[in-house]
Amino acid sequence: MSATLINLIIQIIAGAIGGNVAGGAAKNIDLGTIGNSIAGAVGGGVGGQILAALIPMLANAGSTMDIGALAGQAVGGGVAGAIVTAIVGAIKNRTA
Repeated sequence: MSATLINLIIQIIAGAIGGNVAGGAAKNIDLGTIGNSIAGAVGGGVGGQILAALIPMLANAGSTMDIGALAGQAVGGGVAGAIVTAIVGAIKNRTA
């Protein structure tokens, strides 16, 4: 499997987890489990790829067993997933 695909999988899973954590922590932005997971996964994938482009050390995390780079991918994807979930939840509540 290529390093890019492994990085993307890590970011999507971490984003889904981050989205659910953000939705559970703040009930006013909660989109439900499925909504939090989808918004978080999209945010984790996109945000993680942007982060990997900005920080070259993270770009090759999937090709090596560098735990620091893998953790960076997971944290970046999780945070980006939480941010996107919060933004989508806030927009949804503003329009409702």
